[in-house]
Amino acid sequence: MKILLDTNALVWLLSSSSGGSLGVKSKKIIQDSEIVFASSVSVLEIQIKSMLGKMKVDVDLIEAIKTAGLKELDFKIVHANELSAFLKLAKHDPFDRMLLAQAQTESMKLMTSDKFLLNLGLSFVLDAKE
Repeated sequence: MKILLDTNALVWLLSSSSGGSLGVKSKKIIQDSEIVFASSVSVLEIQIKSMLGKMKVDVDLIEAIKTAGLKELDFKIVHANELSAFLKLAKHDPFDRMLLAQAQTESMKLMTSDKFLLNLGLSFVLDAKE
């Protein structure tokens, strides 16, 4: 299974060796997955929130992602084009929309705690708190 971590799941994973607020099932899924991805979209979101004072970043994100064994997923034109598949999300957080489009395009599971995304009923969206 290939997993894409939503920004919150990425932060939780990087915040402590125990996986922060990730649920037991989610930790097991991450551990057992063939590849776990961190998106450039998440790094962008974290950096913007840090610049706005909404989040404190105490680590070198690039190094932390590498150390955690995560693979980088760049945001591509094909991902941008896939945004139109989620019309219900037109006014939802743009970072969530981009991550959802990446996961769908790349046939990955998206691990998130975003209730709106979880309530869409999409089979590829997993609850990070489980």
